[in-house]
Amino acid sequence: MKDHSGSDLARKNAAEKACELVKDGMAVGLGTGSTTAYAIRLLGKRVKEEGLDIVGVPTSYASEALAIECGIPLTSLAERPELDVDIDGADQVDASLNVIKGGGAAHTREKVVSCSSKFFVVVIDDKKMKDVLSRSVPIEALPYARKLVEKKVAELGGSCVWRTGSGKDGPVISDNGNLIMDCDFGPIESPALLGQKLSTIPGLVEHGIFTNADMVYVGYEDRVELLEKKK
Repeated sequence: MKDHSGSDLARKNAAEKACELVKDGMAVGLGTGSTTAYAIRLLGKRVKEEGLDIVGVPTSYASEALAIECGIPLTSLAERPELDVDIDGADQVDASLNVIKGGGAAHTREKVVSCSSKFFVVVIDDKKMKDVLSRSVPIEALPYARKLVEKKVAELGGSCVWRTGSGKDGPVISDNGNLIMDCDFGPIESPALLGQKLSTIPGLVEHGIFTNADMVYVGYEDRVELLEKKK
């Protein structure tokens, strides 16, 4: 068994706490990424060992494959359009619980699933907490609109790099068949406003700014802190 240390242990601790929210009869959004993978494995263990009665809606082919491997019954948003809870990771979270996601190029489906859930729960290690968001914002765009999206993002002050694949030549292609770009805006003082402006760009399918997190579990090596959005 892998020896969990450092951020691995912190991520696992956060995932464990979030999974305590999941009860019998729930439909659960299954996010994408290393921290959410811990949650999927933990839920699968409960399904097998405790008979936990849930269905999951995966946000990517990767999370779908892991959920199947772990024995979690799956459904779709067509069958369960409202989910009880969505558990997902993040690349960065600010003091107001605004989130940047999309390091795994799954942010379009992740946003659809998060907005289909009664509660959107984010799990991270402490290193991903920042006072102000500053990471590049992932953007999914139609290949047909590539140049237009580049131009419009530049007009908003963003510097864009199209994400290229590892182990292949050419760009990263999302599960939806689109291109992924990473856009650096520097410190993002008003994430909601920037998100609104990005959403008006024709051909931009979705961006990685999430402003709808209800709670964030921040994992440390020796504890977990729960942060909840102020109502």
